[in-house]
Amino acid sequence: MFAAASALLLAGCTTPQDRAARMQADMDRIIVEYGPACARLGYQPQSDPWRNCVLQLSTKDDITRYGHPTRVYGGFGRSHWGGGGLWGPYW
Repeated sequence: MFAAASALLLAGCTTPQDRAARMQADMDRIIVEYGPACARLGYQPQSDPWRNCVLQLSTKDDITRYGHPTRVYGGFGRSHWGGGGLWGPYW
């Protein structure tokens, strides 16, 4: 029984490489989805202001759809935003 529970717990673990690959895939999708709009708004593609625009549009869309951002880059994870994490669901 203990061995089966341990195997299930280990199967749920992900490596840093797995998490990085998922984040890269997420960013690739966001760039495809919002990059053209930011370019039409006048931002030079692949520039820092363009990347900021892409992230802002994505976050705005997440808030509109879900009531909170589903991803936060730069230090805070999803549980801190709307998931009842450190500040509760309505911080």
